[in-house]
Amino acid sequence: MSSVLILNGPNLNRLGSREPEIYGHGNFDELRTKCSDWAASNGQTVDVRQSNSESELITWLHEAVDAAQDVIINPAAFTHYSYALRDAAALVTKSGQRLIEVHLSNPHSREEFRHISVISPVATGVIAGFGFDSYRLALLQLA
Repeated sequence: MSSVLILNGPNLNRLGSREPEIYGHGNFDELRTKCSDWAASNGQTVDVRQSNSESELITWLHEAVDAAQDVIINPAAFTHYSYALRDAAALVTKSGQRLIEVHLSNPHSREEFRHISVISPVATGVIAGFGFDSYRLALLQLA
């Protein structure tokens, strides 16, 4: 059974109350439950985490490298400017694991500053715009 680390960046702990017209009405606990259920149906286990701290996300990516674990990451606002997070994400893929960048909304249909991802060039793939299903699709790809 494969284990997948699912990391979520800043403000995603506010799902359901933060701009539900963009991010949906489901809260973070619902996302965690759905990811666990989807993973189980694929023969996977997941560890779903969220942090508003860039350094904590980087530490978790280092842990994934050490554990040879695939990663799904929604970097949230760090997507657009965190070169430190990008470098840690690159460690995952350069170590032979897969890293899929996910987004609930489609960044390319939003403000121009959201069109650039510093994570995408080092990711195995990107899935965006499908709400919680972005995570389901990423898990399916890793199964």
